[in-house]
Amino acid sequence: MTELEPWRVVVLAVAGVAAGFINTLAGGGSMLTLPALMLLGLPADVANGTNRLSIVTQAITGVHGFHRQGKLQLQAAGAVVGWTVLGAVVGAFGAAVLLPREWVKPVLLGTMLAMAVVMLLRPKMLAPEEGAPHTLRERPLGALGLFVAGVYGGFVQAGVGFVLLATLGGVLRYDLVRANALKLACVLVYGTVALAVFAYAGQVDWVPAAVLAVATPVGSLLGVRFAIGVKPKALRAVVFLAVVASCVAAFLK
Repeated sequence: MTELEPWRVVVLAVAGVAAGFINTLAGGGSMLTLPALMLLGLPADVANGTNRLSIVTQAITGVHGFHRQGKLQLQAAGAVVGWTVLGAVVGAFGAAVLLPREWVKPVLLGTMLAMAVVMLLRPKMLAPEEGAPHTLRERPLGALGLFVAGVYGGFVQAGVGFVLLATLGGVLRYDLVRANALKLACVLVYGTVALAVFAYAGQVDWVPAAVLAVATPVGSLLGVRFAIGVKPKALRAVVFLAVVASCVAAFLK
């Protein structure tokens, strides 16, 4: 396990708080934590696994916060989470056991570019106006989208929030606040499954993982408060900026 000097702990903690905030509002927070972990000398596959503990802890905080505010659609959560978890098992097993680490960057770049194009051409797809959402029975394409999001999230966590929002907002038509709440419910469950797979494969360094696991919930709590209080247009702007920043970060990574 990695031994951390105090200044490295501070760097990781700051990255964790920022990532928790960004992931709660949109996605792409792992663009901060993954490079921070690799700066410690962790290989890409170990950094990918180590990052998973903080994904779970920030999701716990975010789900609890949105639920307390009455923004989590519990009646829809079961089906939504189920399809995502199924995909995550496939993605995590592939990333941790079957596929070479060289695949991580191309998949990351491709996803970020696709999301950037979507936000440029159809900016409201990830953040529709308020209205009655569709069920998976009404929009079966949503099940496929959630499964694909799970595969991607299990494979390489960074940017999965955008993929989930594209389905929850663009296909199922949840407003951005409720879509974010459901997104975090998905991340919580499939993130736990993915963490178990990476831990079984020996790809989790528990010391930096613990630092991030404590820091990211702080950012998640701040993100929930911001999401509840801000106007929808401002929240859509945050999502767009997060997509663009993530796309740039993916190129530079």
